[in-house]
Amino acid sequence: MKVIYSCYGGAHSSPVAAAIHLGLLPEDRVPEPGALMRIPRFDRVGSEEQGRAAFIGKDASGHEVYVLARGPAGKAVERAFFSGASLAGADPSEFLLVDTLVCVNLSMRVGGFLSRRLGWTALGRPIVLWGTRRAYANLVRLVRETKGRLAPRTGREENPRGGKN
Repeated sequence: MKVIYSCYGGAHSSPVAAAIHLGLLPEDRVPEPGALMRIPRFDRVGSEEQGRAAFIGKDASGHEVYVLARGPAGKAVERAFFSGASLAGADPSEFLLVDTLVCVNLSMRVGGFLSRRLGWTALGRPIVLWGTRRAYANLVRLVRETKGRLAPRTGREENPRGGKN
């Protein structure tokens, strides 16, 4: 199974969700800003990445984890992704697309806009870090729900820490 965490720019909520899923960030506490900055892609992705799925790693159950920046096209990018996968001969049921935008708060939107869109990282990055830390519990919950959705597809039960039971 390929899990694809997607959001608008691919620089904040989706990389954090992918890092939680892979155990790069804790589920039991909110990480410090430095830990968020160390995860792959956090606040380092530009608009040229929109529409490209980026491989982040494999989880303990062997599921491949990706992030996808959807940009303003949102649902159209999702449809194009699944159409492209079908045309390439892949089984669309092997992909689980997870929208992380449901966890994004106003601070993440404003900070992300300032940092990524305007390039004002000195101003935007602290705001997006603050917002991400405030949204962290919701991202953990989304990842746990995602892992729960994977269990019926693989026939294996996933535990909250990402391993197999």
